[in-house]
Amino acid sequence: MKTDRSEALFERAKQSIPGGVNSPVRAFRGVGGVPRFIRRGEGCRLIDEDGNSYIDYVGSWGPLLLGHRPPEVVEALRQVLEVGTSFGAPTEREVEMAELLREAVPSMEMIRLVNSGTEATMSALRVARGFTGRDLTIKFEGCYHGHVDSLLVKAGSGMATLAISDTVGVPRAIANTTVVLPYNNPEAVEEAFRNYPDQIAAIIIEPVVGNMGCVPPLPGYLETLRALCDKYGALFIFDEVMTGFRLAYGGAQELYKIRPDLSTFGKVIGGGLPIAAYGGRKDIMSKIAPVGPIYQAGTLSGNPLAVAAGTAMLKYLKAHPEIYRQLEERTAKLCANPPKGTVVNRVGSMFTMFFQEGPVVDWTTASRSDTATYAKFFHHMLEHGVYLAPSQYEAGFMSAAHTDADIEATVAAARAFPSH
Repeated sequence: MKTDRSEALFERAKQSIPGGVNSPVRAFRGVGGVPRFIRRGEGCRLIDEDGNSYIDYVGSWGPLLLGHRPPEVVEALRQVLEVGTSFGAPTEREVEMAELLREAVPSMEMIRLVNSGTEATMSALRVARGFTGRDLTIKFEGCYHGHVDSLLVKAGSGMATLAISDTVGVPRAIANTTVVLPYNNPEAVEEAFRNYPDQIAAIIIEPVVGNMGCVPPLPGYLETLRALCDKYGALFIFDEVMTGFRLAYGGAQELYKIRPDLSTFGKVIGGGLPIAAYGGRKDIMSKIAPVGPIYQAGTLSGNPLAVAAGTAMLKYLKAHPEIYRQLEERTAKLCANPPKGTVVNRVGSMFTMFFQEGPVVDWTTASRSDTATYAKFFHHMLEHGVYLAPSQYEAGFMSAAHTDADIEATVAAARAFPSH
C-alpha cells in the first residue's frame, strides 16, 4: 500500500498545524505511523491521496449514518448554495429543523441550535447551573463531552489515548466544580449526593459511552440516576452527541425509555456538516437569552448549509425506519465472532473490540486493554483496506452503505491477524 502522498502531506502539515492535525486522535499517535490524508469518500469507503481504498468504520466519528455523500444530503446542499451560506439572521430552515428534533425527541420541548458538540455540552451545563443556582457537576470517568474546561477531568477519547493530564490549561477552581465518578456505579453517585446534597446542579452522562470504547449502561443504572436527580433537585443531562439518531430515531433515551431534563445532540443531525443542538424542558430552556438571563450566542448557529444537510438526514431517517433494523443486523454480523483474547461491546450500530477478556463496564476495566496489540491490529486492518479508529478507546460505527460483502471482507481481514 503506497503512502507517499500522505507522508509528504503530513510533513508539510506539521510545519503549520500543531502535530500536523486539527484534532489530536487523527495523528495516529496511539498506534504510530502516518495518518492517511483523505481525498474523497463514497458510500462506505474512503479513498486517500495515494489512491488507496478503505472500508470505513469511523464514519467521521459517527455522523455518517447513511455513508459518505448520500444523494439526499448532497442535493439539499446543492439547493441551499443557490441562496447563501450564512446570514446571522433567522431562517425558516432553522424552525423546520427544531420542529423535527422536537418531534423525534419528546424531552426536547425547546431547542437551541449551536455549531459543535462541545458548544452544546458547555451551554447545557451553563443552563443547568443557572437554572438550579448550584455550581457542581457530576461526570463519569472515561466519558468525553468535548473540550469544555470543567469536563476535561478524567475524560476519554483522545485524552485517554494520549494519556494527557486533565488539568493542563484548566484552572483548578474550574476543575473543582466537577465531581468525577466511575461509570456504572450507582452507589458512588448516591454517596456524592449525600456529600453535596444542595450543591450539585446536574449529572451529565453519555447514556452509552463511546469515548472509552463502546460501553453500555448496566440494567437499571440510568433509571437510578434519574431517580437520584429527582430526589436531590439536580438536572439529568444526556449527552447524545454520539448516540442521538444513531441508536434509535429518538436516541438512547428512546432506546432505554429515560426522559432527561436536558439533552445535547450533534454528529448525525448535521448529515456530515458541523451543527449541534441542546434542549429540554420548556421551563429550563426559557431561562436562556433573549427571554431569560442565561446568555449563549453564536454567529454561525443554524447556518443554512448545516441545517439543510441535517434536515435532509433527519427526514430520510424518519421516512425509512427500517434502517435501524438493517444497521442492527449488519453490526451484529460484524461482531458475531471476535478473535480469541478479545471482547466486543456493542449497542446498535456502535461497537468496540477490546483486546482483553472483559467484561468492560467502566474506565477501570477498559484501561486493562492491550493497546500495543490493538496498534498492531489497527495497522494490519489498514493494510487490508479496513479503516478503524486509531485508538482502542473509541467506538466504531456501521453505516447503511455497508454491504454484506464489506462485512465479510472485514471479518476475513480480522481473522488473518496473527494470534496474540
